[in-house]
Amino acid sequence: MARVHQYHRPDRSISPDSKSDSDIELDLHELAPKRANTEDDSDEPFHWNRQSPPSRIPLRNLRVGRTRALRSPRYEEGDGDSRYSEGTVEDRAPLLEASEDHDAKPTLPRDAAGTSSQTRLTRFLSSAPSETPARAGEVLETSSAGASRSIVIGQYPPPRFPPNAVSNAKYTAWSFLPRTLYNEFSFFFNMYFLVVALSQLIPPLRIGYVSTYVVPLVFVLSITLGKEALDDLARRRRDAEANKEPYTVLRLRHSATASGSNASSKGREGAHHKKFQRGTASSHQSRLDVVEEEEQRLGLTGKVSKNGVEMDELRIRSRDIKVGDVVKLSKDQRVPADLVILKSSSADSGVAPASAQPSAITLATNAGPEADPGLETAQAPGTQSVGESNSGSMGEAFLRTDQLDGETDWKLRLASPMTQQLDPREFTRLRIVAGRPSKKVNEFIGTLEYMPEADGGSNDDSQSPLSVPLTIDNTAWANTVLASNATILAVVVYTGAQTRQAMSTTPPRSKTGLLDCEINNLTKILCALTLSLSVILVALEGFENQEEMKWYVAITRFLILFSTIIPISLRVNLDMGKSVYAWSIERDQGIPGTVVRTSTIPEELGRIEYLLSDKTGTLTQNEMELKKIHIGTVSYANDAMDEVSSYVRQGFVAWPAEDASQQSTLVTPSTTFHNASNGTSATRTRREIGSRVRDLVLALALCHNVTPTTEEAEGSAFTTYQASSPDEIAIVRWTEQIGLRLIHRDRKSITLQSTETSKTVVRVRVLDVFPFTSEGKRMGIILQFYRGADVDQASEESGEMWFYQKGADTVMAAIVAANDWLDEETANMAREGFRTLVIGRRRLSAQHYQDFSAKYKEASLSLQGRDARMARVVKEHLESNLELLGVTGVEDKLQKDVKPSLELLRNAGIKIWMLTGDKVETARCVAVSAKLVSRTQFIHTITKLTPETSPSHALDALSLLRSKPDSTALLIDGDSLSYFLSHHRWEFISIAVQLPAVIACRCSPTQKADIAYLIRQFTKKRVACIGDGGNDVSMIQAADVGVGIVGKEGRQASLAADFSITSFHHLTKLLVWHGRNSYKRSAKLAQFIIHRGLIISVCQTIYSIAAHFHPNALYKDWLLVGYATVYTMAPVFSLVLDKDVDEGLANLYPELYKELTNGQSLSYRTFFVWVAISIYQGSIIQGLSQILVGSVDSPQMVSVSFTVLVINELIMVACEIVTWHRIMVASLLGTAVIYMGSVPFLGRYFDLGYVWSWAFAWRVAAISAISLIPPYSVKILRRTLKPPSYRKVQGI
Repeated sequence: MARVHQYHRPDRSISPDSKSDSDIELDLHELAPKRANTEDDSDEPFHWNRQSPPSRIPLRNLRVGRTRALRSPRYEEGDGDSRYSEGTVEDRAPLLEASEDHDAKPTLPRDAAGTSSQTRLTRFLSSAPSETPARAGEVLETSSAGASRSIVIGQYPPPRFPPNAVSNAKYTAWSFLPRTLYNEFSFFFNMYFLVVALSQLIPPLRIGYVSTYVVPLVFVLSITLGKEALDDLARRRRDAEANKEPYTVLRLRHSATASGSNASSKGREGAHHKKFQRGTASSHQSRLDVVEEEEQRLGLTGKVSKNGVEMDELRIRSRDIKVGDVVKLSKDQRVPADLVILKSSSADSGVAPASAQPSAITLATNAGPEADPGLETAQAPGTQSVGESNSGSMGEAFLRTDQLDGETDWKLRLASPMTQQLDPREFTRLRIVAGRPSKKVNEFIGTLEYMPEADGGSNDDSQSPLSVPLTIDNTAWANTVLASNATILAVVVYTGAQTRQAMSTTPPRSKTGLLDCEINNLTKILCALTLSLSVILVALEGFENQEEMKWYVAITRFLILFSTIIPISLRVNLDMGKSVYAWSIERDQGIPGTVVRTSTIPEELGRIEYLLSDKTGTLTQNEMELKKIHIGTVSYANDAMDEVSSYVRQGFVAWPAEDASQQSTLVTPSTTFHNASNGTSATRTRREIGSRVRDLVLALALCHNVTPTTEEAEGSAFTTYQASSPDEIAIVRWTEQIGLRLIHRDRKSITLQSTETSKTVVRVRVLDVFPFTSEGKRMGIILQFYRGADVDQASEESGEMWFYQKGADTVMAAIVAANDWLDEETANMAREGFRTLVIGRRRLSAQHYQDFSAKYKEASLSLQGRDARMARVVKEHLESNLELLGVTGVEDKLQKDVKPSLELLRNAGIKIWMLTGDKVETARCVAVSAKLVSRTQFIHTITKLTPETSPSHALDALSLLRSKPDSTALLIDGDSLSYFLSHHRWEFISIAVQLPAVIACRCSPTQKADIAYLIRQFTKKRVACIGDGGNDVSMIQAADVGVGIVGKEGRQASLAADFSITSFHHLTKLLVWHGRNSYKRSAKLAQFIIHRGLIISVCQTIYSIAAHFHPNALYKDWLLVGYATVYTMAPVFSLVLDKDVDEGLANLYPELYKELTNGQSLSYRTFFVWVAISIYQGSIIQGLSQILVGSVDSPQMVSVSFTVLVINELIMVACEIVTWHRIMVASLLGTAVIYMGSVPFLGRYFDLGYVWSWAFAWRVAAISAISLIPPYSVKILRRTLKPPSYRKVQGI
């Protein structure tokens, strides 16, 4: 039979006693004894970056434990991909399965695995290549979002899981109309006018034309729904761009099985065609047909075949990526889904050819803190791990995760040692068991299994898969970015809505502005006024005296007549005004690149009282720079760094060796400092200072986890640095600037070079590294220095061994030797906003290191409390009485104009919260440097509160805040915040909302959204959230106003936000200027429209009273429609161009913004003032018209009354304008001309002969003067006695 899997020949150059870090070393005899000695069929080396065509084939012949029977196809959350097919489902597969033959028997907690781990293993069975394709369905898969999942690489059809598509759309094609109509008719006045329009279908209630009431309502709804549709279509277009991003995917299939399937599929082609014609999709169709069709469509030919497995590379869209696909990523690519890393190769070292790779698979557990300690086994002395093999690839990769969790540190991720040395075509023998989808971005538990080979029809159940644990260190979550100069192969485990990023994001909601809610409440008052007025008019006539109709019909007709009190044009004008505001914002040259994505809430920008901001990429650029060092007696900063450079040039010189036959001697910490100035010996003090500077620079150049890499751009090569912390990169860049360059770093050695001579001056051997942790707040390293270029000169007996450590001053103060300057200097740097690091060192003897190493190794093998025991050993043997070398101050560069922007917002009365996923110390430094916390404010820190914390202790932590809320800022970590939100929610939020600033650290995306929602719920105030990363999307969507910054790392936040800007300082203009204008203009526009509808209703009331309370219309048909449209709409709508102050005054006096948050521009007081004005003017216009004309119901009276009504509205608009615009002048004059020009066509309603007489003219002039002069006089008097704030600043 055709062989499916073959192995590479063993590399006999590797001796059995070669170095290895593996716990267990297994030869191929253990996996396939009959095949281990088989020679490789192909001598051609394999390069897995070679481009090759796509192919797909089902992975057949699997036997599954505890499976359900075959069932009909079911498309769960699928997108209709043809790869979906029926198959069996293993219900809640365990994460780690038992293995009788495996020495290590890992187990996981039941809650992590979902079931007991004592489950029968899945094994490969022998089969003939001609087996029917029906067996293709017998694969492990699960479609349940809540169950653990088994993933077999190369499995076709792939398991059914959600499509890998990004979606920020609010509506679907089916939900658009129901949801938008529900939102519209949730407004009272829309529902009111719907009832009025429907009432016109009843003949006794009909007044005039039905279109008079129906057309305006349809027009309003059409505009609103059209805007919503356009906004959502724009979101869908942006989502489509992200979903179309191309990625390279490896497709693996068994060539022998493929050929057999192809031969058998042709005979069934006709039967399958008939089945499809009947509408039934066959589950037994060969997958190869689909593969060949795709290859023909793409025009791809040729395959890379080896060991019976064909591997193709094809480019597919992000949305088409499926669970089980092997994705190939390179530097700066966004991770499209949640992945488990299988193989990583540095672009500098490349990947070893397949033929050169070891034949034996060396297993070394890669367990992180979450792994079961039982998975660790002892390492054989003198062995070498896979990660340190001669292949040149250690399986490392760095990720940028700030778009996911907000942390600025790069994360080191590792490929499993088992898969790192595999040929990619061997991935078809891998099986991954992953936990259920979760929103916890820092946790992952899974298992990676390497299946035994099926051979010759045998079925040896004694062979078990090799299992190693998977932890968070082996993952790459969606929306992170590959930062290192490497290429990785990773398998997809979660897609779409089941990724960590998507599960941490709340669905978008429809946002309604506060102004709309206030207007909705005012319309309810107007409706009550209309109903009361209708009942009163009918009652005055008498309920029993209604001759022509019933009393309730009369009341209803009055309600319809007075429906103009609630003007339907209000929504039209306000929505059109919002569009004008959005247009002006996007075309403001002062804030270029701003995009309004939600045009329904621009007025909210003028009502913000709480601003929740992300840190990384929002307030800061995430670009670190070392600004200051202090060595105890001297501080260096700015121009003084030139002196540091001179010390480095003199202190790092490769002096000639005493033996001329040897190479130059390298610099060690004990090397005498040679200082020469102008050819003469320097003073002793200068030599001492130079020596201390050299020691500090040497420590900074060695004590880190930075790796240099070489990249090419535009034909030139340059060096970049990779590390998990931007602070470390900043420090290494600084050492290079002053003369000491890092040129090589791996797990075992570090090499430094002088930038002046380009010669190697320092070479060390790395013995131990103690990485930084958030709990320890320090990082240490043990080094052995080489004395010369010959590495054999260094040994544990002769080479100097030093322990270097750097960390936060809070922990290093107790570790370094006693001194009198550390606390003072670190406090000074902290006040300047620098991130401080304290550096110390200690020399170790060979015996001291041996004692430590033995104790440390013993602690590392502990099964219980391993981390604590290892930390205790380090503390007892190393962390005591360190020589204090100095202190560094690193500045996290702030975004442009962040300091003045935050100060302006504070003066505007906005309380600012900074929510970040970063560390406590980092957030404190940024808060101080950005002036988020002023120097007069005390920072009260609350950290490390857990569910076990007593309530009294937690409430005591809040007591200080309660005593001094105005002068205290709160700094709280994520655990403590979670505790308060769970146990003392209202006690915490009631105090926190009073504070001038709150800094929350280690916040998850869900916590950020919860805080925004809690502030809105508790204070009923407007909350704005601003961020730039994918981890800020939930917070942005939970806010009343979401602002996204187009960052360097992506556009997720800007796409999901209501407003998108390019820099934080643009926010001030967006709020203080555009927010002010939008709110003030909409408030004035709403009041005028209400006044316009109320005044005509008052005229109708006066007319009805004079007409013996009959419910007849005063202005009919065109007069009623024309008054609200062509005769008054343009002048009233031109108020959206008005402004009470100019931009300079708004920025100079941000205190003006405070008045807006109180809602004084549109309040119940201003509403009733306009009601009084409308009642006065309507009574005067209609009453005097009837008196002066001498008729209650005549064309002469109507012509006088209607003309005065139009003139009154035009002059009232002119009196309210503060800053004139040419469009305002044109609209007023143009409307007057239009009215005069239309009078000859109003003969149906007017007495045209009377209109052109002097009698008409003086009556119109007299009535207009009486209706306009008194209200305007009162307004002038009030402004004189109590001028508004904007008048005061204009006077200044």
